[in-house]
Amino acid sequence: MKKTAIILISFLVVLGGGFLFLQNVNINRLGTDKYYTQIIGEGKKLEERATSGEVYVRYEYTLQAVKEDGEAKTVTFTSQNQLRQQAYLELFIKSDKGVTSYEEIKGDKIPQKAKENLM
Repeated sequence: MKKTAIILISFLVVLGGGFLFLQNVNINRLGTDKYYTQIIGEGKKLEERATSGEVYVRYEYTLQAVKEDGEAKTVTFTSQNQLRQQAYLELFIKSDKGVTSYEEIKGDKIPQKAKENLM
């Protein structure tokens, strides 16, 4: 009986930990390099039609992004919504996949060296 209770409690702890991990960690950000950019111009509207006939709209952006150390490169990524003009973004980039995630941030969160090269 004691052994069964210990196994059950251990299973619930592992299950709960896995649930909390999936709720609080964006897997698309693991193993990425952080770059910073600013939205300049509107995204190019892309429309795709599903086999059901439903139309999906995405917006494609091609912008210059700067790493914390000042290294710059041009990146292309898509968004489901038109992004706010002049907004600063923190981009999460994997070398083999490109931009895997992004987040809007305030300008004062950008490292100084990156901000100098971004302007």
